[in-house]
Amino acid sequence: MSSLRNAISRRAHKERSQPHARKKFGILEKHKDYVLRAKAYHQKEETLQKLKEKASFRNPDEFYFKMIRTRTKDGVHKPESEAKKYTNEELMLMKTQDIGYVFQKIQSEKKKIEKLGAVLHSLDNQAPNKHIYYAEDREEAKEIRLQAPPRGKLPASEDLPDHIKRKTAGSYRELEARKKRLNDLEKLYMDMELKKELQKKGRKRKLREDEIVCPTSNPVYKWRKERKR
Repeated sequence: MSSLRNAISRRAHKERSQPHARKKFGILEKHKDYVLRAKAYHQKEETLQKLKEKASFRNPDEFYFKMIRTRTKDGVHKPESEAKKYTNEELMLMKTQDIGYVFQKIQSEKKKIEKLGAVLHSLDNQAPNKHIYYAEDREEAKEIRLQAPPRGKLPASEDLPDHIKRKTAGSYRELEARKKRLNDLEKLYMDMELKKELQKKGRKRKLREDEIVCPTSNPVYKWRKERKR
């Protein structure tokens, strides 16, 4: 009987769409939309119920240190800024350590650039291999001498193997990248040194553009002379 019941075609009942007179109210909510909305509503309701129970069982004498280290803004707890967590001496020490690390990287990059440049320079100035030719008489020796390439002439780059060309081009790209990195590190080092000096005691002022001897985009400061005892 069940197989016969399934064999009979039935009319597919579809949910109606929004009537033409109510098109201005948007798409008509279907049953699946209602299920999602109901689940979200009940989930929020359960969350609020749990929070109410948690608040009802809360100890009024409860205390923890974060109560005095945070403040509430628009109902949201926000911790205090940790900018004043360290003293000026501790900040200076941390900046000194950072500057030392950057200076160490600068020295390491300079050594790598010097080593790589020396290798590439030796490859460019490498002398061609020497060949020994044997002649039977002076006429043949004169002919060989005329056909031989000039002395000291470097081999053409087209005669080198492809893998040697690729390695050489990669080495030149690495050298340029390391030079750029060294330039960026030196700029960073100068900026960090300037910030460190500005944190020290002493009266100083920023020079105007007409007071700067060598025009530069970076700010220039002048410290007041103090008598050292």
